[in-house]
Amino acid sequence: MDARRRIWHGLFLPLIGLALVVRAAPAEPGQALPSTPSEIDAGFRLLYELQPEAGRAQFALWQAAHPQDPLGSASEAASYLFEECYRQGVLTSEYFFDNKRFLGKVAIKPDPKIRAAFFAADLKAQDLARRGLAKDLNDVNALFAMTLSVGMQADYASLIDKQQMKSLAMIRDADKFAKRLLALNPDAADAYLTLGAANYIIGSLPALKRFFLRIKGISGDKASGLRQLEIAAVKGRYLRPFAKILLALAALREKKPEIARVQLKELVAEFPENPLFASELAKLGAAPAATAAP
Repeated sequence: MDARRRIWHGLFLPLIGLALVVRAAPAEPGQALPSTPSEIDAGFRLLYELQPEAGRAQFALWQAAHPQDPLGSASEAASYLFEECYRQGVLTSEYFFDNKRFLGKVAIKPDPKIRAAFFAADLKAQDLARRGLAKDLNDVNALFAMTLSVGMQADYASLIDKQQMKSLAMIRDADKFAKRLLALNPDAADAYLTLGAANYIIGSLPALKRFFLRIKGISGDKASGLRQLEIAAVKGRYLRPFAKILLALAALREKKPEIARVQLKELVAEFPENPLFASELAKLGAAPAATAAP
């Protein structure tokens, strides 16, 4: 197994920002999501299968065919952020249960090449999305791209740079875009990943920190976060597996192993080559082979 492959076996996704529904084609406000798969669908599927370079190749095809669409650049940025988080071992149960790492300030040294590639793609996505919103405030695709890109910057600030207050301000902005998207398209279930992750993480902070955040207009509730994650885990399209792993880890943290076991079994059955899911399921005392049974 080569080094890059091992990197991707370390983990499966940062939480906060990867969160909104993606459209495969232009749609009127409130219109249901297109049913036709696109290169974006294929690219995200490859990310779940631990094939980041192949996933980026799919995103590049989308960008070539849709040069003014911010979705391709946002998806490319996501692949680099995933890669760095895999490299750092973020979002295993060990990391998630360790408050000093999950909510604290343990230093991380990012790969400079991955960092540069991430910010280049992320800023390009924001530039294209802002152009779209300048023409139409209800551009659902642009709203998604802004939520995704701002959310990913929040992830980087929190998980890599350990700039928690800066990250929380970005989460608030991403949250606003998510709510605007849901107002236009209530069926955009992937949007609940952003809302649920933000609610849960902020709700997990110590009471004193939550108090000062409320003064700044930032609030969170763990129970609401779990309910929103459940919606994304059941009804999400591109980010459904992200929601599942996050819901599983949050459920374990809240001492609800039965919820975690269901989510992990489904993930192992759908992505048998992803070792993170099998590893986390094994920690619950359930053999991955059991997922093959109906």
